[in-house]
Amino acid sequence: MPKPKNQRDEFAEQYIAGIFADAGWSVYFPRKDKGFDFIVSKKTDAGLIIRPVQVKGKFPETTTAVRKKYGYRGKLTALHPDMVLVIPLFTSLERLAHPDCVAYMPRTQIAPAKEGTFWCGPAKLEKGKVSAKESFQRYFDEDGLKAVENKNFGQDAVS
Repeated sequence: MPKPKNQRDEFAEQYIAGIFADAGWSVYFPRKDKGFDFIVSKKTDAGLIIRPVQVKGKFPETTTAVRKKYGYRGKLTALHPDMVLVIPLFTSLERLAHPDCVAYMPRTQIAPAKEGTFWCGPAKLEKGKVSAKESFQRYFDEDGLKAVENKNFGQDAVS
């Protein structure tokens, strides 16, 4: 039997689906979540863009840690060349109304880690505040969401 999702994970998925919908994307949810959390599509000047989306919320473990690389490390239930790994990054358990920032990461920025897990660390954590690393700025917030519309989204190699 699959592990039930916790409320924070559900919130992160719905929050991100709302961001996509507000930006003009159509959002499609699977009847059973066995891979991607949802699929998005949008008609652009370049044609129809379709992206599988996996959402992995990053919630604070501590507000005092300093990490030069911060993001998602863990299992992914599905991978696809056109996918988007969306990481909403929160820094406070008291302020979960919205993330501090959101990373929209292409498949090429997701690296294999040990024992069947994956790593994607586009952010940094300093003085209790999470933010984009300079080299990943183009994947964050409005710029990142806009980049998902590009037919060549994610053609660059892992940084």
